[in-house]
Amino acid sequence: MLESRRPAGPPARRVAWALLATAVVTIGLTGAISASSGDPADALRLSTVSNPDPDLVSGGDVLVRVTNLDAGEPLAVHSNGEDVTERFVEQPDGSLLGLVTGLDEGRNTITATSGMRHTALTVTNHDRSGPVFSGEQQTPFYCETAAFGLEPAEQPDCAAETEVSYRYRTTDGAFPRLDDPDHPPDDVATVTVDGRERPYVVRVEIGTINRAVYETAVLYDGGDPSPTDQDDGTAWNGRLVYTFGGGCNGGRHQGVATGGVLEDLFLSRGYGVASSTLNVLETNCGPVVSAETAMMVKERFAEVNGPIRHTIGWGGSGGAIQQYTIADAYPGILDGIVPGISYPDPLTVMTPIADCGLLTAFFAGPGADFTTEERHAVTGYVTGNTCASWTTSFLSRLSATGSCPDAIPEQERWDEHTNQDGVRCGAAEQWANQLGRDPATGFVRSTLDNTGVQYGLAALESGALSAERFVRLNAGIGGYDAHGERVPERMSADREALRAAYAGGLLNTAGLGLRSTPIIDQRTYLDRSGSIADIHTLEMSFVLRERLLAANGTADNQVIIVNPPDPAREAEAKAYALDAMERWLTAIAADPSDRGRAAKVAANKPADLADGCYPPSGERITEPLTHDGDGRCAQLYPIGANPRLVAGADLAMTTLTCELRPIDFADYPVRFTTEQQERLLTAFPDGVCDHSRPGVAERPAEHAWRSY
Repeated sequence: MLESRRPAGPPARRVAWALLATAVVTIGLTGAISASSGDPADALRLSTVSNPDPDLVSGGDVLVRVTNLDAGEPLAVHSNGEDVTERFVEQPDGSLLGLVTGLDEGRNTITATSGMRHTALTVTNHDRSGPVFSGEQQTPFYCETAAFGLEPAEQPDCAAETEVSYRYRTTDGAFPRLDDPDHPPDDVATVTVDGRERPYVVRVEIGTINRAVYETAVLYDGGDPSPTDQDDGTAWNGRLVYTFGGGCNGGRHQGVATGGVLEDLFLSRGYGVASSTLNVLETNCGPVVSAETAMMVKERFAEVNGPIRHTIGWGGSGGAIQQYTIADAYPGILDGIVPGISYPDPLTVMTPIADCGLLTAFFAGPGADFTTEERHAVTGYVTGNTCASWTTSFLSRLSATGSCPDAIPEQERWDEHTNQDGVRCGAAEQWANQLGRDPATGFVRSTLDNTGVQYGLAALESGALSAERFVRLNAGIGGYDAHGERVPERMSADREALRAAYAGGLLNTAGLGLRSTPIIDQRTYLDRSGSIADIHTLEMSFVLRERLLAANGTADNQVIIVNPPDPAREAEAKAYALDAMERWLTAIAADPSDRGRAAKVAANKPADLADGCYPPSGERITEPLTHDGDGRCAQLYPIGANPRLVAGADLAMTTLTCELRPIDFADYPVRFTTEQQERLLTAFPDGVCDHSRPGVAERPAEHAWRSY
């Protein structure tokens, strides 16, 4: 269940996690401040680097920095009383950096003493298998380490020993394994980083963290990496790209794929790359677990390779959901994000899944006589069969066992009659800690709701749908029960679930970390791609933009760039987005002003970076993009709606359950017969959605870095 308290530690530190790369915790003791100056600014300082929040360290290790040293003054560093001074190495800026290992689970004390000055830092260490802040872990939890070539593991931790291997990039673009990294074969490609050409050899680390299999990749430098010894010739550029995978499912297993780390776009430019199986939303549709896992894997990467200057999020669809939700609810894990074919959050995605499932069933049954044009007008998409595609691809995520992965044995799955205690696989299972369970059913409390929703309202108003068709549709649409089965009654959300979804940011209102996160929303246009109806529709980029505007008064930190579904153009768009994000983050870091993070983000956006699109041929078009725009990009890439927008919802789509108002038949542009009015009153006994008011329990998220 959602806790009402903030996580342990100062809340401001949670909200500004990204800024803590240089933050410290200094405890003044008797004689702790230099007697020569008496100035606290001269106090000896300790800070954690691999995880800037010392309360959230995991795995028994932490990279620590000592600053404000006096030249020639001896230094002693101790961890829980053990002398660890020899692990600290002087850095170009005069600080000392050291990897402190062997931390106890729970609270640890690291001290530094230099002459008459003394400081202490409390570090809270968590088990490598988690959790840190995500709450109770799912059990049973099925292990899949063997899919990565690791030793078979056991529940519940699914832990395996870390392994290091090497790959090399061939001249034809493959990444085969390499036994001896110092002697690559003749077909090895070369890579140039900082003007130095070298064989394109990659060090790959694989292991388990937070019960996930993680992977990291970085260019091989000719020896083992060091977190404290970084010379000028290192192949790693000090930056990290964290990749996220797509889908959305209920978890209960470790997963067989990460977001991918052997990516030439990143490695050829010197970036380190990291990901894990629980950063693939098809394995884990839980943004909180994904955030926690990314934090822990980043920490491990820094403890092996050294301090990370900044981290760029990358990935599409469910990978975009993770970036948007992590950047807002757990700011600082990702410094800038490049979401592709994006959605704002998992709960928003559930709306078109449920709506399209109901509409598809209606059109196959009582609405079979609706014309193609009428169906298209009701769904709102650019392509008429997009709703059917939603139903085929993701409707099973609403059911108890319809989307169970092969890792979960059939005999262990839930059955209403024979196995009430069995494993449930619906996507909502990943939100149990946030939303809680309905004691009457045992299922996770639901946020699905279509009470009062007038399907096809805009189509009625435009004349595309007749009064009789509108009445029939809304009288026969129905809903889904807790098992994901279609029922005649409409759906009604659990009020406790609604409150928790908004308070914890599971419904992403974009008013926390996203207000100060650089965003390049890279949209491959799939709204109409030949005969294929794709679910990744362009209006969702503007749904998130509308939320930024509503929460923050500006969306200047989000750029939307659309490209055609052509591999060459898509590669061009992604390369530009990476380069632009790098320039943006570098400029922010170099900004010496004392203005806030959000102001720095706005002020340092590259001059050439703006909304626009790539035509099928030719250079990038730069022009403002809006949902109802009519520029060149809108002509090339028309923007549609979705069933909930057609039903009258505002573009932000932050309302999960609408407030109701009585039906006023004078509001409609058509005249209903007395019989039609009676049928509508039966369909809407408590009234219809009042979109002029916020939804039930709707409010901004309470605070970032929430613990469960």
